[in-house]
Amino acid sequence: MKMASTPRTVEEIFKDYNARRTAIVRALSQDVDEFYKLCDPDKENLCLYGHPNETWEVTLPVEEVPPELPEPALGINFARDGMNRRDWLSLVAVHSDSWLLSVAFYIGARLNCNERLGFVIVIVEVHRKYLFSMINDLPTVFEVVSDKKPIKDKPTADSGSKSKGSTKRSSDGQVKSNPKFADEGYDEEEEHRETLCGSCGGNYNADEFWIGCDICERWFHGKCVKITPAKAASIKQYKCPSCNLRRGKPYAEGNM
Repeated sequence: MKMASTPRTVEEIFKDYNARRTAIVRALSQDVDEFYKLCDPDKENLCLYGHPNETWEVTLPVEEVPPELPEPALGINFARDGMNRRDWLSLVAVHSDSWLLSVAFYIGARLNCNERLGFVIVIVEVHRKYLFSMINDLPTVFEVVSDKKPIKDKPTADSGSKSKGSTKRSSDGQVKSNPKFADEGYDEEEEHRETLCGSCGGNYNADEFWIGCDICERWFHGKCVKITPAKAASIKQYKCPSCNLRRGKPYAEGNM
């Protein structure tokens, strides 16, 4: 399917992902009777598409070779009458989740190769992890359709209990993403605990870049401590301004 316009930022790619996801969730829940009828096993291989305008479509795969975007699972209609309806919808949901991710990161890969955004080189890894963290804040299509909630285990000190879709530096210089994974999650107390910026006191927002201090383990808006995703990629160990003053050392150690 053709894209109306190519997303140019991580936020726009996430918006595209969320619109397609919304469309597919609607097809498999609110419009499920219509979707079920369209998936006639006697027809040819059919695919379920979610579009950026939040509409869905059951149709044949595109004839363009290679296609502009990754293709959804082919032939979802063939299994319709061979299994329980709820199980079939859950199966379609799982394949749809895979397709949504493949489209989002396919678009992201193209953007990273061609877009400069004011930098000499776009920081691919930071953008990828930032996008992944935002996507992980949403329940999957499978979770919505099957009405299954992820198992939430209380995080240990090693798992990073304050991680909510932000990035943090390790001693080896690698950028680590700490999204709220569905299979890790939080217990009820942790789930409702707000993460506040250590500088301005503002609430966590998945649409903004955050960075965690490796010393005091507090989190900050990147803009509050003047750290961009590009700059963060070159920091081996991040020290917030307060820890910097206490230790008398630069708070961003690394290849600056």
